[in-house]
Amino acid sequence: MSAPEELRALVREVIRDVLPLGLPMTETVNLSTDEDLAAFVQRLLDLDPDQREELRSGRKRFRLPGNSSAAPTTPGPVAAVNGAERAGDSTPVRRIERGAVTEAVIKAAARSGQRLVLGRAAVLTPLAADRARASGVPIEKER
Repeated sequence: MSAPEELRALVREVIRDVLPLGLPMTETVNLSTDEDLAAFVQRLLDLDPDQREELRSGRKRFRLPGNSSAAPTTPGPVAAVNGAERAGDSTPVRRIERGAVTEAVIKAAARSGQRLVLGRAAVLTPLAADRARASGVPIEKER
């Protein structure tokens, strides 16, 4: 396959991956009592396979009222896995110190609900940046 054909194939793959999915949806849920929690869990158990896949892929997310961590930050590079968390933020963090941050890294972060922090030597590929925006994966670049 020639270089232009390979490029076209990659673009088609990205379009198939991103466009049909649209932007992630975030639903606010109130879980202030044990009954609220039980009802929410029952609702999750009753989801059909398509709705479950939306949850697994990160297209469907939930947040608690008043939780501002759902707003994505500007995409930036990330580094080696690290359990550190920002003060007041319970989002798991994946730290990437160096190397290329690819679309596959973004997909994995979206599935696990991680926030990425990129070190100075980490580089975010353009396709990964697009995937991060579409998936709602927050990325921070250290300076």
